[in-house]
Amino acid sequence: MATTKRELFIQDELGDEHVVVPFKYAITSYGADYDVRGIVHRIKDEDIYVPRFQRGYVWNYHQASRFIETLLLGLPVPGIFLAREAETNRLLVVDGQQRLKTLLFFYEGVFGPNERAFSLVDVQEQFEGLSYKKLDQQDRRRLDDSILHATVIKQDVPSEDDSSIYHVFERLNTGGTRLQPQEIRACIYHGEFNEALDDLNKTKSWRSIFGAVNKRMRDKELILRYFALLYHSNSYKRPMVEFLNRYMGANRHLQKQQFGQLRTDFVEVIDIVFESVGKRAFKPERAFNAAVFDSVMVGISRRLSNGRISKITDVGSKYRELIKDADFQEVCSTSTSQEDRLEKRLKIATRYFHEVD
Repeated sequence: MATTKRELFIQDELGDEHVVVPFKYAITSYGADYDVRGIVHRIKDEDIYVPRFQRGYVWNYHQASRFIETLLLGLPVPGIFLAREAETNRLLVVDGQQRLKTLLFFYEGVFGPNERAFSLVDVQEQFEGLSYKKLDQQDRRRLDDSILHATVIKQDVPSEDDSSIYHVFERLNTGGTRLQPQEIRACIYHGEFNEALDDLNKTKSWRSIFGAVNKRMRDKELILRYFALLYHSNSYKRPMVEFLNRYMGANRHLQKQQFGQLRTDFVEVIDIVFESVGKRAFKPERAFNAAVFDSVMVGISRRLSNGRISKITDVGSKYRELIKDADFQEVCSTSTSQEDRLEKRLKIATRYFHEVD
C-alpha cells in the first residue's frame, strides 16, 4: 500500500502578524515604458532578473496564450513592479513574473513548464496555432512594439538593506498561494548566504530530525533563525520577521560570517543533538517547537565556544532536564517573539548546557 509523506507541523507562535513595521521608508519610484521586444532581451541578458522561488511559473497554456493575444489585439495589460538593486543596478521583478516569463517563452518558442512548442491556443482564429516565428510581419511588429508599463522602485532610507522590497513583494503577491517569508527572502536576498542555507539544509542529521524538505522553506528559515540569534541575539528586536530580514540582507554575500564558519557551527551542533537526543529532538510534544530549537541550538553553540564536549550523552541528559523545566516550558509556549521571553529562554538553555563536560 502506498504511503504519503506528511508535512511536519511547526509550533511557532510568534504573533508577528499583528506587529506594525517599526520604521518608515524613503523610496524613489518612477514609471518606465518598455517595448515587449526590448524587455525580452533584457530578461535574456538578466538585466531584468526574474527571481526563482518555490511557487514558480503557475500559468497554464490557455492563460499564457490569452495574454499574448491581448497584446496582439493592442489591448492594455496590467503593469509590472521592478526594484533596482543598488549593488548590481539590475532590476528585480517584484510583481509580474507570469507575464514576463510568458513573453520569454513565446519569443523562444518553447512553453517552459512542459517544454512543448509554444503555439497559441483558444485565441481568435487569425492567431490560432501560431508561434512567434509564424506570425505575419505586421502582427510580429505589433507585438514587438507593444508597451508594458513598469513601476521601478529603489529604497533610499534605510540604506543598509532592501527590506522595503520585502514588504512590497509581500503585499503584491497575495493572490493564490501566499508566499512564506523565507520564500520571499530567497528572492530578495539571493546570493551566497542563500546558497549556504540550501547546502546546510541537506545536512543528514538535520534531515533525520526535521524530516522531508519543507516545500515552503520553513526548514531553511529555522537554520537562518539559529544563525541570527547565535551571532546577534543581543540586538534582537521584534518582529522576528524583520530581525531575520535584516540579518539575511546584511550577510547576503557572507560579509559577516563566511561559509566555513556557518557550516562548522551548524553541522557540529545538529550532529551532537541527533547523536544525543535522536529524531525526537525539538519536539517536546508532537509538534516541532521552533522556540525549543533555537534555544537548544544556541545553548549548545555557546557551550562549544568554551571547548570540545567530551561526554555527548550528558547533552541528552541536560536536554531532557531542560524541556521539563517549568520556566523554560512557559517561555517556549506563547508570545515567543517578545524580547524578554526570547532572552529568558536563551539564558535558561545556556545555563543547562554550560554544565556539560
